[in-house]
Amino acid sequence: MAATSSPSSDAPHIPVLLRPLLANVAPVSGTWIDGTFGAGGYARGLIEAGADEVIGIDRDPLAHQMAAEWLPDYNGRIRLELTNFAKMDTVAEAVDGVVLDLGVSSMQLDLAERGFSFMKDGPLDMRMSQDGPSAADLVNELDEVALAEILFIFGEERASRRIAKAIVRARAEAPITRTLDLAQLIEGCLPRAKPGQSHPATRSFQALRIAVNDEYIALMEGLMAAERVLKPGGMLAVVTFHSVEDRMVKRFLQSRAGQTGRANRYAPEMDTEAPQFDLISRKAIGPDDDELAQNPRSRSAKLRVARRTDAPSGEIDAKTIAMPQLKGHR
Repeated sequence: MAATSSPSSDAPHIPVLLRPLLANVAPVSGTWIDGTFGAGGYARGLIEAGADEVIGIDRDPLAHQMAAEWLPDYNGRIRLELTNFAKMDTVAEAVDGVVLDLGVSSMQLDLAERGFSFMKDGPLDMRMSQDGPSAADLVNELDEVALAEILFIFGEERASRRIAKAIVRARAEAPITRTLDLAQLIEGCLPRAKPGQSHPATRSFQALRIAVNDEYIALMEGLMAAERVLKPGGMLAVVTFHSVEDRMVKRFLQSRAGQTGRANRYAPEMDTEAPQFDLISRKAIGPDDDELAQNPRSRSAKLRVARRTDAPSGEIDAKTIAMPQLKGHR
């Protein structure tokens, strides 16, 4: 991608829930991983809060291209790795904290040619790593059942079957290759949005992005990698933007904190595995009024924070955190 098509590194970028995140992981020191580096807002916030070093991870080459302009200002205290955060334990060990901000970044949305936005015309792409099958490939090649599954399970779109049927009908006339073409097709399947409601294509575009980038698999593997890479006392902070991701993070942390359900009080005591995490807050932390006014994107954000214990890391079944499974996709 040409440098001229990149957004300016000076463009305003507001990390979501940064203030409550830093407050809940304080005091910040040592080495941290920012597993979803993006424009570097969390990494810079961690350095300013007291971290000695931040290892930024991002699979999007554009993030690395943009960061090259300002990284020298940090004198080596922030270094980048071009990989998926699910593999964080291959680039570091025994770190003091891990931060994950899930979902698509504003800098990706701002570039029409990346194909994430239903508000700007561009190729139907959505690939964070800029390789592998694109959203256009899924939309034009998957059968109607597989498309409906993606829209319903990953996007919680109630009109998934209606939209999938319309996609299959439209692509029989011509391939669907542009974001606005798909957005307009989806709009035609749903009631007109009322003031204050999200765009009708929001859930479908979210679902396709998650499918293209295998985001739920990466999330499960990333949480396990964080468990392995954190030293005892290390902090894990995860920001999510929709309910499926938040449920996955919540159930992972509950299971690793030994909260897999309340046993019958009359049942005999049973030996249980030592918990790998202590929950800092039992409920998700949302934005306050000041943040909502400053950054409307934060309205759906939820933060969960936990502290690593000294118990050995282990394995976990996808069913434990209810990772959505597709029957007709891949």
